Amino acid sequence: MSDPLFRDPEAPVSERVRDLLSRMTLTEKVGQVNQRMYGWHAYERTPSGHRLTDAFRAEVAAYDGMGALYGLQRADPWSGVTAETGIGATDGARVSDAVQRHVVENTRLGIPVLLVEEMPHGVQALDGTVLPVNLAVGATWDPELYEEAAALAAAQLRARGGHVALVSALDLVRDPRWGRAEECFGEDPYLAARFTEALVRGVQGPAGDHIGPDRAAVVLKHFAGQGATIGGRNSAATELGARELHEIHLVAARAGIRAGAAGLMAAYNEFDGVPCAGNHHLLTGILREQWGFGGLVMADGLAIDRLVRMAGDPMAAGAMALRAGTDLSLWDDCYPRLAEAVRRGLVEESTLDTAVGRVLALKFRLGLFERPYTGAQETEPARLERLSERVARASVTLLEHDGVTLPLSGRRIGTVAVIGPNADSVPQQIGDYTAPQRPGTGSGVLAGIRAAAPDGTQVTYARGCGLVGGDLPDLPEAVALAALADVAVLVLGGSSARESGTRFDANGAAVVASGNPVEMTCGEGVDLAELSLPEGQSALLDAVAATGTPVVVVLVQGRPHALPDLSGTAAAVLSAWYPGPWGGRAVADVLFGAAGPQGRLPVSVPRSAAQLPVFYNGKDHGYRGYVDQPAAPRHPFGHGLSYTTVEYGTPRLSLASVAADRFDGPAPVSCAVRVVNTGARPARETVQLYVRRMLGGSSWPRVRELRGFARVELAPGESAEVTFPVDAEALASFTYAGQWAVEPGEFAIETGPSSQRTRSAGLTVTPRAVTARQADRR
Repeated sequence: MSDPLFRDPEAPVSERVRDLLSRMTLTEKVGQVNQRMYGWHAYERTPSGHRLTDAFRAEVAAYDGMGALYGLQRADPWSGVTAETGIGATDGARVSDAVQRHVVENTRLGIPVLLVEEMPHGVQALDGTVLPVNLAVGATWDPELYEEAAALAAAQLRARGGHVALVSALDLVRDPRWGRAEECFGEDPYLAARFTEALVRGVQGPAGDHIGPDRAAVVLKHFAGQGATIGGRNSAATELGARELHEIHLVAARAGIRAGAAGLMAAYNEFDGVPCAGNHHLLTGILREQWGFGGLVMADGLAIDRLVRMAGDPMAAGAMALRAGTDLSLWDDCYPRLAEAVRRGLVEESTLDTAVGRVLALKFRLGLFERPYTGAQETEPARLERLSERVARASVTLLEHDGVTLPLSGRRIGTVAVIGPNADSVPQQIGDYTAPQRPGTGSGVLAGIRAAAPDGTQVTYARGCGLVGGDLPDLPEAVALAALADVAVLVLGGSSARESGTRFDANGAAVVASGNPVEMTCGEGVDLAELSLPEGQSALLDAVAATGTPVVVVLVQGRPHALPDLSGTAAAVLSAWYPGPWGGRAVADVLFGAAGPQGRLPVSVPRSAAQLPVFYNGKDHGYRGYVDQPAAPRHPFGHGLSYTTVEYGTPRLSLASVAADRFDGPAPVSCAVRVVNTGARPARETVQLYVRRMLGGSSWPRVRELRGFARVELAPGESAEVTFPVDAEALASFTYAGQWAVEPGEFAIETGPSSQRTRSAGLTVTPRAVTARQADRR
């Protein structure tokens, strides 16, 4: 053969891929689409350091190469990797380079391996800096802040030798009973799309053919509709029509692809009867043919094995997934047998070549053929830690307030009683998919309050009750402390902390059956039928409130709990979606007024599980409430109070009527609204733009849909005018023809501080304008 073009860094990626494919055997090709080995099985720790295992060497030899290796640096109770057995920050690059060197130097073509790591909210590895969970990120309504944090997290991953970051971004909280709600940016597709774009920009850097050495390739999870499974049960079926799929569940994915995402992960759930990993319509018809996506599609863990029940055997299941458009497997037994599937005629080798080509193209984009090894790189963990705390602070959401109790710095307080099962636990505020934290890492709410309290203020503490169940062994102590305090901060909620006794499915999802003593109320595999606070927490709240001491409730949680009316029970209620290791400091800053509450709800908070679904953008059928309770949520999407008051003027449109064809270009209409801080404290207001279709269209309209938001800083008495473009993206809907279009009709363009507090202006979209020439023809 001629000199290897694939070694030429100046050649186009497509030509390098074509040349390398022409040199590969069938066995080598199959190796490139496999990610069968768990990364923690590739090494073992010895007294003298880490060494590669015989199992890893055998896996490389079996296919004369390795496409990808998942979780080399993962540490958690499922993998069984601990601080004593795992790979810390100081060894990450060295062990990664040892893996890479073995693959490059001991295979015929020397194709580097992709090292794939989980990065749901920071790198899931020992010493990886943990960020607040995605639901907290969504509560900031600040994509720019998240983009900055994502870039530093990617640099941290790359400095340890990782190449590909797996990040949940595409799922939506359509049913908060689902345990993975914490991994979502919220319930709204527009909000999720803006954060998905920020994620891609942050992790991968500037758009282009190459991904820099301080950035990583991002694989967005999960495609598609996983947040809409029946009953909020993980991996269950969905009942989505084409409109709901496109208008709600594909919006963030489309935005991520436009931003340049390197890959997507096919979800576990089935769509229209076919699991996503084997769904040709989804992975090829929509993703490739309609959207033109040329990146990588990766299966979720063991998802391809689930196709055996449909296909009949592992070879047929692997062929089904490959034909559908799944390029890279994860842990399954089907893709290792693709060579046999090709020989049996179950799938064409050209189809395999296409998948292999996408894997190779990503390796070229990452520069792995030129720079296969990491070496020593500087990282900025302290800067990322500060960003983690900034995100946490920006996410704290004030749901209710009597207008007097907070901030605590404005009152004469001698004693603060901190009470509750989430008050003094860093593990219970950092969420699922996290590695064990080193002793002393982070700050719980109790520690944060003690550090923030003014000199002379006494801070007392009692747990009060367990996280789950109804036992109240510490209730008398908690009540006594609350009765003696000037204010009681009651820290309740849930936990996704995986304990050593937790049982797991083969794919890593937790198995927490009814009656299991493990205190895990959220996370993958932990779906709930009932969303109210556990019996013990509710009893603790009632008992502490009965003392007459003002009560501030802080909910540390990974999903919205169904809340009763607390207006007569609590002076204030705050939500702190798992805020990360330093979330305790962030909560304390908000409580004492060092920072104002900035968060806005990325989800609707239900009154009870019985009223679900309660998301704000359902179909507008004018339905009424139930006989026994209202249909409206306890707190609506977009809601969040501050320590001041902001008044909104009536929105003003630049045009009251516009022809539909004007939306083919730049936004033909703008919407302006004036907001003024009428209070005595500074405000950081999130101004929201919503659209309602009142008349017209080819499908039944939704109640309203978020189509823009902007954050403004307002000093006391200051006003600002916020202007939004009203373009095709704001008004378009998915039509019967299977296309997005702005259809003529009447629209309400609304602005306000939440989805239930808006003022509107009317906009008429007329049929496409008729030109003089068209009129003559008629």
